[in-house]
Amino acid sequence: MTEKLTVYGAPWCPDCRRSKQFLGEMRVPYDWVDIDQNPEAAEFVREKNDGKQIIPTIVFSDGSFLAEPGNDELARKLGLTMKAERSFYDLVIMGGGPAGLTSAIYAAREGLDCLVIEKSALGGQAAVTERIDNYPGFPDGIAGNELTDRFIQQARRYEVELLSAVGVQSVRRQDGYLVTATETGEEYRSHAGIVATGSRYRRLGVPGEEDLIGAGIHFCATCDGPFYKGADELVVIGGGNSALEEGLFLTQFADRIRFLVRSSELRASALLQEKARSKSMIEIMTDTQVTEFRAKGGKLDAIVAKNISTGEEQEFHPQGAFVFIGLTPNTGFLEGTVELDQWGFVATDATLQSSLPGLFASGDVRAGSTKQLASAAGEGATALIMARQYLQQLGDVPAHTQAS
Repeated sequence: MTEKLTVYGAPWCPDCRRSKQFLGEMRVPYDWVDIDQNPEAAEFVREKNDGKQIIPTIVFSDGSFLAEPGNDELARKLGLTMKAERSFYDLVIMGGGPAGLTSAIYAAREGLDCLVIEKSALGGQAAVTERIDNYPGFPDGIAGNELTDRFIQQARRYEVELLSAVGVQSVRRQDGYLVTATETGEEYRSHAGIVATGSRYRRLGVPGEEDLIGAGIHFCATCDGPFYKGADELVVIGGGNSALEEGLFLTQFADRIRFLVRSSELRASALLQEKARSKSMIEIMTDTQVTEFRAKGGKLDAIVAKNISTGEEQEFHPQGAFVFIGLTPNTGFLEGTVELDQWGFVATDATLQSSLPGLFASGDVRAGSTKQLASAAGEGATALIMARQYLQQLGDVPAHTQAS
């Protein structure tokens, strides 16, 4: 997307945070204007809204605007397709990250009619990863959005039908078919389905966190890091690969990056640890548990943490905090329908089929997966091959075609 937007709002406004999150997920660039800090901007908002101060007010490059839009309204304004061309497909793929897109590419090559439904932006979490250094074929690494854009372009070359900003509400079997219902009120029938909805960043669940998301607390450095250019200090919470990768990315914006790590040692790869420790601007504090976020004027003011060994409490005052403490699977729409493990990931058999016949799972959403990009793409291909064999047994695809 090339549309450039300006979002007028305030850090205490929940609808502003929702719209900013949606635009970030859709990878739509925008400028943020805090009307609490800019009287002229506040007056501009009132002029646009007949004297009313309605936020967020989102102004588009052609001069048009939306006041306090829902995500559906914003998606339509951005030109996103919210409804598929037909109501029946050979295969419905839930999730448009590397696993789902790989399944779609393989399906299209085999002549299967498939639909991809993605709740956020196509490309998944890989698309907002600053740099990917361990995907085969790119010895110098590649930006996450560039790699996933290649997945998307390849799927479109095979004329795969792709929906983004459309969430799946439920999946059920009815009259011998899978029925996928979306949050926009549509239903799509298919012979088979693949769940590749991935996972999302886990939250700390401490006081103050929920109210400050988007107002000082973030879960995507590539989305929100640039807003902190020139900051004195940013805090990264977590000690795994994602935390260190995102923290290293943030070094270009702030003078100091402080890591708060609950465990006694980092869990990230040795290479990432070496990179982080080689930078004098990075400080790593282990055995440190965040217990509270405090606000001032609707923005993050302080992080309260305690040393697990000594019980000593400390306060930090960064301009922003980025939380990377693990993943929660996007399987809420499957609860009560398929078997999930104790953490909510989809349980599958050796063919990657779930407990619901004809519904397969691949990538980060599947129990036992490695949560690595390369394996997600591999599982996407495997899930399609297994689904195709299932369709052959039903007699819904020609038996002479071969997956490749």
